[in-house]
Amino acid sequence: MKARQKRLILIGLALGLIGLASALAITALNSNISYFFSPSQVIAGEAPLDHVFRLGGLVQPGTLRRQGNGLLVEFAVTDNRATIQVAYAGILPDLFKEGAGAVAKGRLRPDGVFQAEEVLAKHDEEYMPPEVAKTLQTAHAEGVSQTKTPPTAESAGASH
Repeated sequence: MKARQKRLILIGLALGLIGLASALAITALNSNISYFFSPSQVIAGEAPLDHVFRLGGLVQPGTLRRQGNGLLVEFAVTDNRATIQVAYAGILPDLFKEGAGAVAKGRLRPDGVFQAEEVLAKHDEEYMPPEVAKTLQTAHAEGVSQTKTPPTAESAGASH
């Protein structure tokens, strides 16, 4: 075998190994990805039924219910357009409360209830997860554009 043939075989093997390693890495990453969806997107059917995803919004006031020893919890998450019931078995974060932002990671059950594996709460009074803030801002902007107010005499006089 000539030196050139040996080099070509080595290059081929190296490329094959790199391709195999890349395929394994992509497969591992795809199985660990969890996309974010708002309650409106889940209701619209955009969320996957067979994969883990994140659901975020505000914990709707008056919906927090504890069952049994307090580890089984149910509450509703809203984006001010749609609401999804969430079931969680575990200890909630200290900052978790009604009316505050939260993100839950889990799967949608066949009965339409989101079964959370993990629940995260906002960090302080100023912080809200970026996905939740964007969803709420979009919902607010759509609500404002639907309820346009007529110009006042003061704003009409200012245009002269």
